[in-house]
Amino acid sequence: MLFHSSLRKDLARNFGATLVILITIVMTVILIRTLGQASRGSVNPSEVLLVMGFSVLSQMTTIITLSLFIAVVSTLSRMYSDSEMVIWFSSGQGLANFVKPLLRFAWPVLLIIVLLALFAWPWSNLQIQELQHRYEQRNDLERIAPGQFQESSGGKRVFFIDKDSPDNRFGKNVFVSSIEAGLEIVTTAQQGRIDLVGNERFLKLEKGRQWSTNLATGETRLTQFEHYEVLVDDDVLPSNESLSSRHTASWDLLKNPTRENLGELGWRLGLGLAAINLVLLALAVSAINPRVGKSYHLGLALFIFIAYYNMLNVGQSWVATGRVQLLSFLIALHGCVFLLAASWLWARHMNGSWRSFWVRKTDAKGGLK
Repeated sequence: MLFHSSLRKDLARNFGATLVILITIVMTVILIRTLGQASRGSVNPSEVLLVMGFSVLSQMTTIITLSLFIAVVSTLSRMYSDSEMVIWFSSGQGLANFVKPLLRFAWPVLLIIVLLALFAWPWSNLQIQELQHRYEQRNDLERIAPGQFQESSGGKRVFFIDKDSPDNRFGKNVFVSSIEAGLEIVTTAQQGRIDLVGNERFLKLEKGRQWSTNLATGETRLTQFEHYEVLVDDDVLPSNESLSSRHTASWDLLKNPTRENLGELGWRLGLGLAAINLVLLALAVSAINPRVGKSYHLGLALFIFIAYYNMLNVGQSWVATGRVQLLSFLIALHGCVFLLAASWLWARHMNGSWRSFWVRKTDAKGGLK
């Protein structure tokens, strides 16, 4: 049908253009933020693009929802301003008849939004958390550069490595000076490497010597070794208990229904429900007067989007603190918005307005007199 095909083509064109623009803006903002984190030492400089990619993926739910909302509003507003809607209305197509072609275009996008909210959001946040934790928990041997003496983070060790491997796990001509329990220990080795055993990290040295000097008595002891192993870190990877609900899979949130987990689950489910309601709201908001222009309606649409998403965040906090139940919040917020969108759309379909309603009510009172 010409009506359906022309509408879907306009929607696809505007949706694609809006999506590209929003992704570009978000990528720029996230890149600046990630570079700032790298300069402060929170992110590995060599993993900036990787962290930025995961960050953009975590924001794709909001980006796609906003792109779909703006695409519907801008497409129908243009049809109003170009008097195309007058032609469709005169041919017997009311505003409610736009719901079917609009949902036929939007349902794949809505499905992607739900999948991203339930699966991609926690996975991308978990990847970012692991990258940051791994970089923050890197051991002293990984912090130093070849050919330079480097003091450890605690100030009790001094390292020197002549050459290292590309992955920073092997080093040749290793020198380590440390002070532990009143002993000054100087260790040299031809080669050293870092090994991970479970959740623990070990420094293993080969073919070296160790001088131990008692600072109180001055007694010195020399030890030669073929293999020497010492525990560096005993908590390399973050445990599941240390992860917040935003890093937890949706199925795990459902299996462990604490208040915080239910709040996070309600927020993820709310993203999909909000996307459906926003499509209906966009259809009602887009009706404009060609003489007035569409800037007012675009501003109103952005205000509705921001207010709706802020209510999602407020509802998540309320569920997490136990002020409301999850099911009650979902029904109250999204049910009320759906009723508002349906009522608004029906009023637009019947060509009603507050002014005409007030005039009819005044006329009725005058007739009774």
